[in-house]
Amino acid sequence: MNNHEEKISSIGRSLLNRRGFMKNAGFSTGALGLAQLLSKDGLFGADPTNFTGKLPIRPKFDPDNPYTPRDPHFETAAKQVLIIFCPGAVSHVDTFDYKPDLTKYHGQKPPGMPAVTFEGPSGNIAKPFWEFKPRGHSGKMISELVPHLGSLADDFCFVHSLHTQTSAHPQGENFLNTGFTMEGFPSFGAWATYALGSENEELPAFVAINDPRGPARSGKNNFGNGFLPAAFQGTDFNAKNPPANLARPASYTSDDDRSTVNLLQRLNGLHMEKYPGDADLAARIASYELAGKMQTSIPDVMDITKEPTSIKKEYGLESGTELKREYAKNCILARRLLEKGVRVVQLFNGSDPSGGNGITNWDSHSNIDKTHAMQAEIMDQPTAALISDMKRRGLLKNTLVVWCTEFGRMPFLQGNGTGRDHNPDAFTCFFAGAGVKKGYSYGESDNFGFKSVKGRSSVYDFNATILHLMGLDHERLSYYHNGLERRLTNVHGHVIKQVLA
Repeated sequence: MNNHEEKISSIGRSLLNRRGFMKNAGFSTGALGLAQLLSKDGLFGADPTNFTGKLPIRPKFDPDNPYTPRDPHFETAAKQVLIIFCPGAVSHVDTFDYKPDLTKYHGQKPPGMPAVTFEGPSGNIAKPFWEFKPRGHSGKMISELVPHLGSLADDFCFVHSLHTQTSAHPQGENFLNTGFTMEGFPSFGAWATYALGSENEELPAFVAINDPRGPARSGKNNFGNGFLPAAFQGTDFNAKNPPANLARPASYTSDDDRSTVNLLQRLNGLHMEKYPGDADLAARIASYELAGKMQTSIPDVMDITKEPTSIKKEYGLESGTELKREYAKNCILARRLLEKGVRVVQLFNGSDPSGGNGITNWDSHSNIDKTHAMQAEIMDQPTAALISDMKRRGLLKNTLVVWCTEFGRMPFLQGNGTGRDHNPDAFTCFFAGAGVKKGYSYGESDNFGFKSVKGRSSVYDFNATILHLMGLDHERLSYYHNGLERRLTNVHGHVIKQVLA
């Protein structure tokens, strides 16, 4: 026996024995397989808990009927949610986060500000490009860039202390909408419909209404299903571009159509019997069956010509640019979908997969006075009219409204002297409707709007709060994927209880 062998214990030598290694590996692999089979059959003595000590909740649903309504984890007022997403990063210091020190130190460069930011050298502090005025009974200071939304200040619940993990738009959109900067994770809408199903059997449970100019930077990832069953991805269309291929060919009678559908149902049923438990197949069949129902439901819900003239005028269909009028139609469509019981509606104001520097979204790296003004002209009146109309019709009693953007903008100008760079350390979003306080502001950024300092809230906290308002525990709603209990909030997040009504 040489010196090396003398230093190895008897257990170590047994592990180096090929026969012993194969025996131990075989037993271990068999044990792992047995554990997996027992887990699937529910034969373990107790369900595993996650790191919070809570049992995961994986919603049980019939793959043949994935949209069947399901109970929330606990009862809340909100049964539906409208997400108004403004990609490109709306400047909080020019809209909802009033900072008098920006005017006081205008043109200066106070200590503590970085010399270089996302797109290069930083310039001097710049006062808001639009005047702030007190709004409503609450006296909330909101700028003249968004006067229509400002008039509804008493209905809003602002969160001024948000911060995020990234200053890049694709990753920022991913993080806000899916909880991860990487692609391939389920969106909020997918999680919500996975958990709750839908109250309407003839329309998608989750609809994404893209901007008239096209999809946002992260495209379908903003409303994708990720690793959740395909049935829970968002269905994207807007007032200008209805779902494709729903119209029946003129040469095809309704009886022909019905006969074809009946035959397909029989064939699909036989196929499902042959391959039970095939979630992808079930999702595809459910999708086709929903498409068949949408042949009659979609034309009706998209026909906004029946809306009274007063509504069209209120939303802005008769004024402003063509883009504003098209976005206004999208806002009316959003309301009509919510009236029909669609669980999640995500409305986009801004587009451009390749970046537009404020031309197609809120990304104003130059000429912010013109580019933000252009975006606000499109967004402000129709969005305010949508929220007012929902309130008037009683929809806000059971619908949560979320207005959001992926991050904020800097309190100082870029080196070019005309635009504001990305700011991941402070930005503002707001809630309205079911379950939240009215005329309330939570959290604060510093005196310049550079960093959130009081009541700091992460995007995880923001999403945890939205789930809570929908009656879902973000620490328990999960999906088992690749050996992990996956959540929208990963392993983070706390409900911002201060905003709850």
